[in-house]
Parts: sequence; structure tokens; C-alpha cells
Amino acid sequence: QVQLVESGGGLVQAGGSLRLSCAASGRTFSTYNMAWSRQAPGKKREFVAAINYSGGSTYYADSVKGRFTISRDNAKNAVYLQMNSLKPEDTAVYYCAADLPPYSDLEYDYWGQGTQVTVSS
Repeated sequence: QVQLVESGGGLVQAGGSLRLSCAASGRTFSTYNMAWSRQAPGKKREFVAAINYSGGSTYYADSVKGRFTISRDNAKNAVYLQMNSLKPEDTAVYYCAADLPPYSDLEYDYWGQGTQVTVSS
């Protein structure tokens, strides 16, 4: 089973930046599609960003395009989410997720425990 551990969350003022990290277990991290999602209290989890196994393709929710950047370092079994120009509406628990091959269902198989991001106005 893949284990994912997020870190880097915290409290930041609007307009500020945070860099989230996700450390993954396993020998085959370079085969995992990875993603970040977030969930605010009373709301369902929403997709934020994704990166394919090689890092060659990235995808972003419209709400974060131009502000967030997802990246990965396969040598470190890590994925990152650089969040710039943060807004109060970005406040949520951010989760890292992994989709292991085969990727047939377009779903993420493993999730981390989450890290809280709070953006004050």
C-alpha cells in the first residue's frame, strides 16, 4: 500500500505563498500519476491540480490556474504544490493523491492525511 504524507500547510495572508510537499512511499513512484485536491468544511472535495507520472503533463482547476504550480521529483518520491497569490477561498485541507497503474478508471487510489491551509484576508 502506498502511503502519502503531506506537509507545508499553515496560515498565510491573502496574496502570500505556500509550498506544499507530499512524500510518497514505494519503489515505483515514477509510475504514479499524482494530484492535489482540497476540501473545506461543509463542502465536497475538489480537484486542484494533477501531474502525470513523468511530470510532462499537468492539469489545473480553473480556480487555481496561473497561481498554483504542481511539480514532482521522482528521485525524492515527492510531489509539490507551489501556491502563490493565495486567496481566502483557497482555505481548505489539501490532500495528496496517487493513481497507480493501470490508470483505467481515472480515479486516485491512495490519499494522504491532509494538511491545513488557511488564508486570511
